[in-house]
Amino acid sequence: MIAFDPEKDDRNRAKHGLSLTRPANLEVLAVVDDDRFAEPRRRAYGLIDGEFCCLAYVVRHGAVRALSLRRAHAEEVRRYDER
Repeated sequence: MIAFDPEKDDRNRAKHGLSLTRPANLEVLAVVDDDRFAEPRRRAYGLIDGEFCCLAYVVRHGAVRALSLRRAHAEEVRRYDER
């Protein structure tokens, strides 16, 4: 199960056009640590409906908490496309 803040979901949909409910559909190709923040974060790269996406998330109390979901940038697609 993916947890998220409903208000954050509203902001994410407005900014990126993707709901934080969609990570359940992410076909993960790569996961990398993102050490720019005090709380350990990760980024998962993969496909949703055939489009490359990037999910930023944390693991809290054993649950995945979605922070952001967006379409991946061209450089990320080149880096993480393992097909």
